[in-house]
Amino acid sequence: MSLTAVAGAILIVLILWDAFEAVVLPRRVTRRVRLTVVHFRLLWLIWGLGLKVVRNPRRRESFLSLYAPLSLMLLLATWAAGLIVGFAMMHWGLGSRLVAPEVKASFTTTLYFSGTTLFTLGLGDIIPSSPAGRLLTVIEAGTGFGLLALAIGYLPVFYQSFARRETEVSMLDEWAGSPPTAGTLVSRLGRWQDLSALSGFLTRWEQWAAELMESHISYPILAGFRSQHGNQSWLAGLTVILDTCALVLVGIDSPAQREAWLTFAIARHALVDLCQVLNTPPRAPAADRLSAEGLVQLRAMLAESGVHLRAGPEADARLGELRKMYEPYAAALSRRLLMPLPAWMAPAGAKDNWMKSAWT
Repeated sequence: MSLTAVAGAILIVLILWDAFEAVVLPRRVTRRVRLTVVHFRLLWLIWGLGLKVVRNPRRRESFLSLYAPLSLMLLLATWAAGLIVGFAMMHWGLGSRLVAPEVKASFTTTLYFSGTTLFTLGLGDIIPSSPAGRLLTVIEAGTGFGLLALAIGYLPVFYQSFARRETEVSMLDEWAGSPPTAGTLVSRLGRWQDLSALSGFLTRWEQWAAELMESHISYPILAGFRSQHGNQSWLAGLTVILDTCALVLVGIDSPAQREAWLTFAIARHALVDLCQVLNTPPRAPAADRLSAEGLVQLRAMLAESGVHLRAGPEADARLGELRKMYEPYAAALSRRLLMPLPAWMAPAGAKDNWMKSAWT
């Protein structure tokens, strides 16, 4: 067996193993040097260059929304191209003796034959005459059929996970405003005199955070899929839930203490694990999301809604401790994915998405 055939076999094994880890293996892969990782990082660098040209905020968001689905399609194309080259190298190295009456035998001809075989076209204009070539052709056709089945079968899985994630993110519009904030969420429940609703709300988001962690660790590209509205994102939603849990744990007269702690734990766990999967070390936010003056304003706003947030040095210190547990991870993911973090309070006059339309 020639070195060309050996190199082709190694290329095929590497691509098949990479596809197995990226799509089939339902757990986090700790190895950082992978074809999939290099592919996504290279495309993200290209996208970063494009963002320097696109200045309009809406166009930037539209441009960013193309990255994840397009890179996923290109990943499948990269795998297919690699397999075509790998099998062509094996045919060439093993001397498959391709019979091509009207074409001179060359590596280009071998590439063409490998491509038609991988995609199971079966044109029959070029055929192998050696036993090794015929066996390799059967293996390649089976591999190509499996790759196509993998693409057809698993693409819906990605979009189903995306749809489940976005259902709750969209519902935050009615609960916490657009963009969502913990202050808006709690103050609305206070005005409705229904703080008891926090228990059911946080329980639902506990389940959502667990599903987010499971799906996005298995398929990290899902983190790049963006929401329908530019002022919403899964990262903003997760951060708002952590902010809300922190307020409840610091001291809001609500029966949702247990739910707040459980939801805080799983949501923070999701942030930390996603930082590890995306190789994004935690970093302090560029600006303090809740300054001392902002905290005073937040307490005043909640008080107007009939919600008392415990005050004093001990409460402030407790809130600071809770924030340090998740804000550096949220800030790192925000910078990595170019998804802005929410404020603690909505700006004056802000309207929810459901109150706006293209005609108003």
